Amino acid sequence: MIAICRHCSQSKVNRPRGLCWGCYYTPGVKELYPSTSKYARRGVGNFNGVAPLPPEPTTAPPGSPEKEAVLAERARLKQALWHPLDAQYEGDPQPLAELLKARSALAS
Repeated sequence: MIAICRHCSQSKVNRPRGLCWGCYYTPGVKELYPSTSKYARRGVGNFNGVAPLPPEPTTAPPGSPEKEAVLAERARLKQALWHPLDAQYEGDPQPLAELLKARSALAS
């Protein structure tokens, strides 16, 4: 079976993304089709720079779905994944106390 171009449906596939030569090098066409390579970059990436601290600690306990959502959001924003005042265990009062103290200092 010969693979046919995903864009023009006429020529044989001979370029990545399931495209023929002409479609692959036509401006704007390549961007319409995601990479089919198992080595393609997907997701938020692997950021290895010096990341800024998140603006606020989280009270979500480690391993919880809430903490996983916080970590995913921090990775998406290219922030440090862990804040020094993040909760260390379920019910940890430290992040909340520090957050309230910081907010009251700003209000003053």
